[in-house]
Amino acid sequence: MRQSQSAVMERGADLLDTHETEPFETAWAGEARWYVHFLRPALGTFVEFRVQISPDGLNWIDHESIQPVTSDAAGLLSIPVEHFGHWLRLRCNRVSGNGNPQLRIYLELKE
Repeated sequence: MRQSQSAVMERGADLLDTHETEPFETAWAGEARWYVHFLRPALGTFVEFRVQISPDGLNWIDHESIQPVTSDAAGLLSIPVEHFGHWLRLRCNRVSGNGNPQLRIYLELKE
């Protein structure tokens, strides 16, 4: 039987400009998926998401094979991740608009 884990990384983060989730150790997992739910949509606002990886949970770089995902600040978004090494986090950056969306962010992992 495959092992899995769900982690709620943010329960209601207000995105003012840039937000990074806490680091999460993922070395045991073979696949991952981020889910971003906009609890408070912000019409006319666009947010860019970058999956970041780290060898130690301290020093971060953008994942080299995942292009940034840009979304209007509404609904539910999914970002699949492969070949991610030991640590993951998600960087969220408001790229346009004046709204301040509120985010709930999940990280789903499978062995």
